[in-house]
Amino acid sequence: MTTLTLDKTDLKILQALQENGRLSNVELSERVALSPSPCLRRLKQLEESGIIMRYAALLSPQAVGLDLQVFISVAINKAPNAREEFAHAVGNWSPVLACYALTGETDYLLHAFFTDMQHFTHFVLDELLSHECVRDAKSSFVMKSVKNTTSLPVSHLA
Repeated sequence: MTTLTLDKTDLKILQALQENGRLSNVELSERVALSPSPCLRRLKQLEESGIIMRYAALLSPQAVGLDLQVFISVAINKAPNAREEFAHAVGNWSPVLACYALTGETDYLLHAFFTDMQHFTHFVLDELLSHECVRDAKSSFVMKSVKNTTSLPVSHLA
């Protein structure tokens, strides 16, 4: 990855693509008041520098039958290699969308989606708590999403 100095036009490109990653180059260039060729050149630089990591489609969990959203706090054993073993296992658990190593009382926070309570129960009992590195787990169910965005703030870069 190369270091790239961002200007206001780059920030406009980033914001526009975070709002709609399917914009064509022509649409993007119109949004940021730049002709298509320079816009495409800047976009390629943003991709090559690693600032734009990838493009993805964001699915509605409810539309695909994942009605139960859960945050799971996990405490692991302090055995050698426990962190590596747990991280490897998490990579294979499809309900888990994100896993964060934390400071404080909890070692990890998992963000996961399940079809229903039975699916959740199966995961917790048969996969999570049966993993040799896991000492304890506590779950919090999402009742309502107040804010959910994938757009990172970029105004501080201006």
